[in-house]
Amino acid sequence: MVKKRKTSIPVTESSGNVFADLGLAEPEEELTKAQLASHIRRIVKHRRLTQTAAAALMEIDQPKVSALLNGRLENFSSQRLMRLLTALGQDVEITVKATTRNRAHGRIKVIGEVRA
Repeated sequence: MVKKRKTSIPVTESSGNVFADLGLAEPEEELTKAQLASHIRRIVKHRRLTQTAAAALMEIDQPKVSALLNGRLENFSSQRLMRLLTALGQDVEITVKATTRNRAHGRIKVIGEVRA
């Protein structure tokens, strides 16, 4: 019987934001865009829209829908993604409140449900 050696793999706990963990310049913005895009993807899937039909509803061209659905968000701002959500019949609400005492900086959080 051959004994396997246990190798120690270093593990770093996540900050909760993969974009911050990767060292990106604007991790909060990147996470917000990813979350907004995820809502758009879920709506398109739930409604069984083709990319062409989704493009017509959002008033953008089909290649932009393809980029969005495939997570290529470099040409999309959070503001633009919110406009696309409203074009899909979703309400977008923004709440501003004080941080808790144990955090020096605020955070951005996207919370929602898909209602198609």
